Amino acid sequence: MRLDYSKLLGRIREHALTQAEVAKKIGVSPATLNKKLRGHTEFTQSEISSLCKLLGICDKEISAYFFTEKL
Repeated sequence: MRLDYSKLLGRIREHALTQAEVAKKIGVSPATLNKKLRGHTEFTQSEISSLCKLLGICDKEISAYFFTEKL
């Protein structure tokens, strides 16, 4: 199962942030964030929490941003 992070990428763009800026703010390397966004590795709970705070994603929206399967 591959997850679709296109909605998360859109949210990052809406906040006018680069992936490098987001990576720094959540405490991972840009390469690590890129691997996660491409579905090669999974986000940890703490990374999801940090991203939600950074991007203003509320609890009820988490599944739409982090657990939607790629078709």
